[in-house]
Parts: sequence; structure tokens; C-alpha cells
Amino acid sequence: MTPIKVLLADDERLVRSGFKVLLDLEDDITVVGEATNGAEAVEQARATRPDVVLMDIRMPRLDGIRATGQIVETPGLEQVKVLILSTYDTDENVFEALQAGASGFMLKDAGPAELLHAIRVIAAGDALLAPRVTRRLISQFTAQRRAAKSGQDRLAVLTEREREVLALVGQGLSNDEIGAALFLSPATARTHVSRTMGKLGARDRAQLVVIAYQTGLCDVS
Repeated sequence: MTPIKVLLADDERLVRSGFKVLLDLEDDITVVGEATNGAEAVEQARATRPDVVLMDIRMPRLDGIRATGQIVETPGLEQVKVLILSTYDTDENVFEALQAGASGFMLKDAGPAELLHAIRVIAAGDALLAPRVTRRLISQFTAQRRAAKSGQDRLAVLTEREREVLALVGQGLSNDEIGAALFLSPATARTHVSRTMGKLGARDRAQLVVIAYQTGLCDVS
């Protein structure tokens, strides 16, 4: 099995060291680089082509949001996934990072098992969206954006089934759970999710969740 390549991006040396010690103990994960700011993170991502970047939001020179945007927009780095790390669960910048292309978000005080799980989930191509944090952030910071874009117009490209699937993705359901809810096989549910991503131009499930809330398909109340 090829190890998951991880790039650490955090301006605090102790944080990076702690993550590296933890990750180096795992046979299926290897740390391929460290960055002390967003600009270095972009450079390191181009040089090492990691599978996952653990990205702090608040860093000097270039913050984690802009660094995320630059990484995901760089040709050849389309497969690089960014996992945003934050000290605060009320950080509105997390939502901006998800819009920029991050595949997930977690708090820095998460336990070792949670971090390892998050890395593996992100590397597998899924999104990591903690309902306690992410949905609240989305509900807080999308209301003003709705007025600028009609949700119905944006969703016009979707079939009725795809809208149902998008709503369930927005609620945080997995492919298996979506299949069970709609009486579909997991493979069929996965196909619907992929088609929905393609039609909406979403990079991954994290962006589908954002779209589901932005368009009013999921209730933010």
C-alpha cells in the first residue's frame, strides 16, 4: 500500500512537531514536508505533490484560505486535498476556506484518532464535515449570499433525484446512507453524487454541502 503523503502547514513549530510525531507512527501515512506560512505551503505542495495538506488558517505572508485557493487551482495539483485546522469553532474564515476548495475542517484540539481518521477520509476522496461546527458556520455566513444568487436557477441543471441527493449530502449523509434513504444501491448513490458534482462544478463533497446551504436546499434554521 502506498503511504498517504501529508504536508504540514502551520506557523507554530510545536504544533507541526506534534503532528509529525503522531503521523510518523503510522505505517500508511508519511510526512513529505513542512511549511511555516501559506506561501511556503503552496511552494511545498508544488514540490512534493502531497495527498493531503493539513492547513492552518491564520499564518503570516499568505493565510490558509488564499493558500488553499492557490493550491487547488494549480494545474497538476487537482488531486491534492486540503484539511483546514482552526483553533476556534466559530471562525468564519472556515467557510471561506471551504469555498476556496478545502475538503474539510477540524479543530486543532481534536484527539489523535480523530486527526488520523480525518486524513484517511480526505485522502480517500471524501469530505470531512463536522456537523457541530461546519453546518453552524454555513448557516451563519451564507444568508447574505443567498440574495445575490437564485438557488432555483443554480439548481436548474439537476434532475429531481439529483436534488434529493444533494439535500442529503448537505445533511452529512454518506453514500450508503443516501442509498438507504432513497432505496438505491450505494454504487447508484455514488453515481448520482458524482454527476451532481460535475453539473454544479463542485470539487468535492465539501463544496456540495456549501451549495446545498447556499441555495436553500438545506434549512439553516
